[in-house]
Parts: sequence; C-alpha cells; structure tokens
Amino acid sequence: MKTQNSTLATLPILFGFFVMGFCDIVGISSDYVQRTFGWSPAMTGFVPSLVFIWFLFLGIPIGNHMNKWGRKNTVLLSMAITVIGMLLPLISYSSVTCMIAYALLGIGNAILQVSLNPLLSNVITNQHLLTSSLTAGQVIKAVSSLVGPEIVLFAVAHFGDDKWYYCFPILGCITLLSAIWLMATPIKREDSATTQLLPISDTFFLLKDKKILLLFLGIFFIVGVDVATNFISSKLMAERFNWTTEQVKFAPQVYFLTRTIGALLGVFFLARIAEMKYFRVNIIACLCSLLILAFVENDITNLICIGAVGFFASSVFSIIYSMALQARPEKANQISGLMITAIAGGGVVTPIIGIAIGKVGIIGGVCVTLVCVLYLTYCAFGIKTGKLN
Repeated sequence: MKTQNSTLATLPILFGFFVMGFCDIVGISSDYVQRTFGWSPAMTGFVPSLVFIWFLFLGIPIGNHMNKWGRKNTVLLSMAITVIGMLLPLISYSSVTCMIAYALLGIGNAILQVSLNPLLSNVITNQHLLTSSLTAGQVIKAVSSLVGPEIVLFAVAHFGDDKWYYCFPILGCITLLSAIWLMATPIKREDSATTQLLPISDTFFLLKDKKILLLFLGIFFIVGVDVATNFISSKLMAERFNWTTEQVKFAPQVYFLTRTIGALLGVFFLARIAEMKYFRVNIIACLCSLLILAFVENDITNLICIGAVGFFASSVFSIIYSMALQARPEKANQISGLMITAIAGGGVVTPIIGIAIGKVGIIGGVCVTLVCVLYLTYCAFGIKTGKLN
C-alpha cells in the first residue's frame, strides 16, 4: 500500500515536468510576435530574455526560502503565477501584455525548476529510483518541448495568425489541471527544521572559487546554446531557404526530438563511459555541427546540423552539474541553487543573437552560438574533475 501511495503521489509531480517544458515555446512564438508587432530582430531577441532572465534573480532566493514555504506549496505558487500569465493576453492583448505574459511564464518556470526536483525526494526515498524518476522527468520535459510548437500552430490553424496568442490559455489550462492534481494529492511535507536559511551572499561567495566559476559559466553557456538553437532554427530555415510558416516548425521539432533521444542515450552511455570522455566527444561533435551549419547552405544539411546540436549537447548540462557537485560536495545545496541561477544564460545570449542577426544576418546568430560552444570545449578539456583544494 505504501508503494502504491508513493506511485500515485509521484505521477502529478512528474506531470509538472510537462509544465516545465512550456518555456520552450519562445522559439516559434517569437516569430509570430515579430510579425504581429513589427519588431526588429534585436527586439525579438529579448523575448527569450523575458522568460529566462528570472533564473538569475530567483534561483537562489527561492531555494533558500523553499523549506519555509514547503516544496509542494512552492510548486503550486509557480503554477499559479504561470496560469495568471497565460490568461493575461485574453484580457488585454497588446505588445505590453504579451511581454508580461512571457515574464510571468519565466517567473513561474524559474520557481518550478527550483522546487519540482526536490519535491520528488518527498515521495521517493530510494536513491536509484529517485535518479530514474528525475531522468523520466527530463524526458517528459523534452516531450513538452516537442508538443509546444504544435500547440502554437494549433492556435494559429484554428483562430488565425493574428490569434497566435491563444496558445497561452491552452498552456494555462494544462497548468491549472496540473496544479489541481498536485493539490489533491497528499504529500508529506519535508522537515524544514533541518535546513538553515543562509544569506544569498554566502552562495555567491562560492564564485570566488575559480573552478566553481568556470562550471557556473558552463551551465550559463550550455543553456545559452539550447535556447539559442531553438530561437534561430526556424529563422535560419526561413531566411536561407524561404520555408513557409508550416515548414519552419520542423526545425525546432527536429532539435527537440534529437535532444530527447540524446538525453535517453546519455543515461545509458554515462553509466558505462567516463563522463569527461563523453563530454569531450560530444562537445567536439557539437562544434563541428555548428561550423557546418554556419558555412554550408543546404536545407537538408542544415536541418541535420540543427538536430545534431540538440543530440550532442543534450547531456552536457547534467555532466557540468555533476562536476560542480563533485567539486564541493559539502556545499551541495548551495551549489545546486547557484547552478540553477546560471540558467539565466538562456535570457542573456538571445538578445546578443538578435543584435547579431540584425547587423550581419542569420550567420551572426550562428556564430554567437558557436562562441558559446567554444567555451564549453574549453570546459571539457581545461577543467579537471575531483574535489577542489
């Protein structure tokens, strides 16, 4: 009976990972924002920033206060914020309300990413099962990233190009269902008395350690690569090959599909191959894929390269995250909050890409992504594993 109750409590938490994937609609939806409001490429580049910049401000504070509020309550708070944001454009549709909707989606997602993973440990005590469940959650998130563009296109197909924002209330309704399911599921609250509330400055102080700083930037840039490839994939196919709105949806879908496959295979290979060896092989392959994408203009080749970036970069986040925890295991909670904060890289890199596209065309956006991968190549070959001195 205890195992059955644990399984029933796990299901709504895992469904929360589907909500976590909603932030990836910024790639395809930014195309509609740009056309609707006549924004420049540089202005459009700030759309992902509205979603991902909140990790910079909320990751550590939410992590520090989560045990005070309770993990389940923190997850429910994130979903409430997301629902409000997703319904806002229906009340008043303008460029301002759309920007606020994206911001609330990002705020909710930042809180969700900090709180949902730890909530799983409230119902799963076996470490092996917990790892498997976390992996399953990431797969569910990847599936959500695949479905996201279809939800946007569903709204466009049924309500018209000018009503693309109807995808927001669809996402809001799914989030509301997830929140109701979780709210109705009894989950024992964690013991908050065992966790001391530390000043935010104590966590940022860890960045004085060179290795932690380099790994923090590694998370920053791998998320930047992820969001950037999602952001520019459809734009690249449209600009280079005049693909239609219906055709360009395949670019981010190929990216998310190969990323999902890569993550699944990564779980298998990382159990058998040294993580640094796997990191080095994959990041070199990712670098080669981006070089081909930058300088070879063939639609099939470019689509394959977009998929290759997703495949080869899929396990890099978890490898760098693991390296950071291994470096300072006695600071695991603070390291975790710090690395989640680095997800803000997705909000910093894309405006730079938008400016680069506006100045030199789509090749500029690819080259900015290439710079991010060059830094990750340095991480793969220049940082040693093991505990810091």
